[in-house]
Amino acid sequence: MKSEKIDVNDVMHCTAHTLYDAWLDSKEHSAFTGSTAQFQHQLGAPFMAWDGYISGEILELEADTRILQSWRATDFPEDADDSLLEVVFENVKQGCKITILHWNLPKSMVNTYTEGWKEYYFKPMKLYYNK
Repeated sequence: MKSEKIDVNDVMHCTAHTLYDAWLDSKEHSAFTGSTAQFQHQLGAPFMAWDGYISGEILELEADTRILQSWRATDFPEDADDSLLEVVFENVKQGCKITILHWNLPKSMVNTYTEGWKEYYFKPMKLYYNK
């Protein structure tokens, strides 16, 4: 059985353009998470984040506003399908609102990944961008 969609968001002190480009850049993604990432800014490109814990493919790109990726972690059950990750960037008064929409996760992992997005992405991103 699959999960409901995870929907978490936060605001970073930068523009949507800055955060969109950083998400797709190996050096910047590694810098704001504090772990190794490899990205290419093109459709169909494979990616890797968190030292190989996360992998997938870039499925859709909407400049400065949206990225859709297939997404899989090394702790997914072998028979689990890849999940889908949609990252939405929106300029707001305080900076950039980033929204993570993550679905098709193994149901047992929903709470873990909901907290994981906050702890392992939003928390270090806030330190990196809110200096």
